[in-house]
Amino acid sequence: MKRKILIVDDEQDIRDVLAMALADMGHDVLTAGEGEQALRLFREASPPIVVTDIKMPGMDGIDLLQKLKQENPETEVIMITGHGDLDLAIRSLKCEATDFITKPINIDVLEIALRRAEERIVTRRQLKEYTEHLEQLIREKSELQSRLSSLGLMIGSISHGIKGLLTGLDGGIYLVDSGLSKKDPRTLTEGWEAVKLTISRIRKMMLDILYYAKERELKTERVDVARFAGQLVTLFGKRMQAQHIEFVSEVDPLAGELEADPTYLQAALANIFDNAVDACLKDDSKTDHRIVFNAHRESNEIIFEISDNGTGMDSETQKRIFALFFSSKGAEGTGLGLFVTQKIVEQHGGRIKVRSIIGHGSIFRISIPQRASAEGLRPECGTPALRAILNAEK
Repeated sequence: MKRKILIVDDEQDIRDVLAMALADMGHDVLTAGEGEQALRLFREASPPIVVTDIKMPGMDGIDLLQKLKQENPETEVIMITGHGDLDLAIRSLKCEATDFITKPINIDVLEIALRRAEERIVTRRQLKEYTEHLEQLIREKSELQSRLSSLGLMIGSISHGIKGLLTGLDGGIYLVDSGLSKKDPRTLTEGWEAVKLTISRIRKMMLDILYYAKERELKTERVDVARFAGQLVTLFGKRMQAQHIEFVSEVDPLAGELEADPTYLQAALANIFDNAVDACLKDDSKTDHRIVFNAHRESNEIIFEISDNGTGMDSETQKRIFALFFSSKGAEGTGLGLFVTQKIVEQHGGRIKVRSIIGHGSIFRISIPQRASAEGLRPECGTPALRAILNAEK
């Protein structure tokens, strides 16, 4: 194989003879008469093979060998020694020289040394390819294990959530049937509200799964913050009223506009509202529950705060609340809601924080820049393993 070879020797005649012989073998030959010149040529041309004399004025061959190895450890260096210089030859091998040949130089012996150097180059390249292939196989195996693990977690988590929702649906249907048979409008209404609530939760769970399963870019538009917040107040105020939870909205009419995807931002806030309602309903220590929704501008950010006086969370739960498949709701939760919320907020270039005290309630604070950055709007690509599974059937 044709290679670029650098010959280093302080004797012009030896350089010329070797250069001619190597050129006849088909190699691209460079020559240098001393070590400093050789280093300059090496840095410019990066020859994979260097043939150098050991004894030279100034920088000798072993010093040059050490500098070449510092520049590129994979360089193959063949040393030229005189008769009786066996100690120098051994020393050069200890400094990682490829081989050595003696003067007077036999071209056949040089060709054998070059062939050994070539074999080392090929072997090293193959080893690198094999290593990269092995690393790729390990990555693929790890990804497959991650996919299977994520699939198991998803199936287990969602199955628990669906069981809880079906129980609620059965209860609502029972009340509807009972109200119809007894002609009791109050029981009928109560049952129908339970059915609607359960269907709403099923729909939200499916939207969370679909959002998580498919990478997508946000479809942003200029959103009037006060109007957007007002829609949330109307949407969730009725549910809180039905659950006998006081709902207070504090929306700044001068908050301005926000560059956002209103559909997904509403879904992100909906998960937090649902959590706040659930926290209040689970809290038996109080009779008067309250949820406060605040929307205002701070500097160049829009702030959404949702606070409740429900059960609250301990510090360990707060650390894990945004983790995939983590839920503090038992069979009623899928562990997707707040995970999806965090991803949507981050995709808008924003941040989400939570503060909570057991028995006193929680505050979720979302900060989103009014003007979204290109980095923030990139397709969500975190945790690809489960996405690959969910998209596999498409």
